[in-house]
Amino acid sequence: MIHRAVPIFAALAPAACAVGPNYHPAPTPPVAAGRFAASDTIAVSATALPDKWWQLYDDPALDVLVTEALTANTDLRVATANLRRARAILGETRVQRLPSTAISASANYLKSNGSSGTTGGGITGGGSSGGGISGGGSTGTTGGGYQGEYYSAGLDVSYELDLYGRVRRDIAASRADVAAQEAQRDTVRTSVAAETARAYADACSAALQADVARRSLALQLQTVELTENLALAGRGTPLDTSRARAQYEQIRATLPPFVAARRDALFRLSVLTGHAPEEIAPAAAACTAPPQLKEPIPVGDGTALLKRRPDIRQADRSLAAATARIGVATAALYPKVTLGGSIGTSGINLGQLGSDGSFRFSLGPLLSWTFPNIIVARARIRQAQASNEAALATFDGTVLTALRETETALSDLAAALDRQTALAATRDYSAEAARIVDLRYRAGAENFLAVLDAQRTLATAAAALAQSRATLVSDEVAVFKALGGGWENTPARADVSSGRQ
Repeated sequence: MIHRAVPIFAALAPAACAVGPNYHPAPTPPVAAGRFAASDTIAVSATALPDKWWQLYDDPALDVLVTEALTANTDLRVATANLRRARAILGETRVQRLPSTAISASANYLKSNGSSGTTGGGITGGGSSGGGISGGGSTGTTGGGYQGEYYSAGLDVSYELDLYGRVRRDIAASRADVAAQEAQRDTVRTSVAAETARAYADACSAALQADVARRSLALQLQTVELTENLALAGRGTPLDTSRARAQYEQIRATLPPFVAARRDALFRLSVLTGHAPEEIAPAAAACTAPPQLKEPIPVGDGTALLKRRPDIRQADRSLAAATARIGVATAALYPKVTLGGSIGTSGINLGQLGSDGSFRFSLGPLLSWTFPNIIVARARIRQAQASNEAALATFDGTVLTALRETETALSDLAAALDRQTALAATRDYSAEAARIVDLRYRAGAENFLAVLDAQRTLATAAAALAQSRATLVSDEVAVFKALGGGWENTPARADVSSGRQ
């Protein structure tokens, strides 16, 4: 390092500027500005997605659960803590614009062997800020030294002239980091809202599927009782009774997985809302059918998507931070000029501190420059440029991923709607066929195998329709999550650590 305490800052001041590239938003792909291609195959609304999209289901229990999750979820607590840390770093970075100060004080026992040959000489030595000790000349000896106490106190002040924008770029990078952390927190909010709605819907769907299985089981039990009565009356056979009971047990075997799936979803919901798994919300436990939308999904267009999704905003702010750090690294190629000053007092006893002869001061600029050894600085510039290129690629990839996720979610939802329509028709036709076969069997016009087959078909169709409803709600939630809704106007974190009432 080369240091020169000479008045050259005035000559360098005209060159003051912020070196390095300025941030410019990355271009948006033209295909992202129009309507979604998959929206042509599904009945959707072109209006903007509301902030609290889960309210479109008009389910008070769901509203309460999502609100609770957005105030108590542990992942959100982590994201909020990371945001506070980024803000603290920004506060530390901003301090670089202010003068730095340091107060020092020391008390030492000093022994000095004098050799100057000066009669009555005192002690002259360097203090912590460049000052010395001025002795009173009371020794009266030639070449005498000093042995005793030595006290000093001082104040140092320095201020960096940000001639090449190093401090400004550093602050800009930290400010962009804060915005990126805010977007990261919003991304977590979006995920928490979606996963809470999905867990609630899964619990309700499992309850519906279990109910459908129980109704099929009750219907099959009636068939078992009928075959037993017919066998006692001499119109049936033990084979018919065994077949009926086998089908009854087969349907009964489908119940435990639905019960387990419902409890799993309730456990997941409890953890999402910041509670222990066994602290199940009563409203969720009482749900018997998945929520249904009352209107078409408002999806907007690609432009609205890019403005709303927080992960795209996070990628954009990360790119801005990477761009600013190129300027920070570039500023190392140029001299760093600091204005400094100090004032202090020293003496061989406490009484001398503050006396007229004990004061010292200094004032002047300090030039620090690594030239001509700039290999490290240029290597760091290349590192910053590579990080900037990676951030740009990440932004482009995030935009494309957002478009893909939205198109895929809309396409899956369209397929789920078509499938549910077909399965509803299948269930209705199967129910009618089972009714007709049962009447014909009771009249002796049909054998029992036809009855079993019709009932098996009806049970399968009813179970498939219930599963389809579960898939449909999950696909709807996937659309809302892909659209990036749920982070706007969310409630502040509250203390919800107490048990459920």
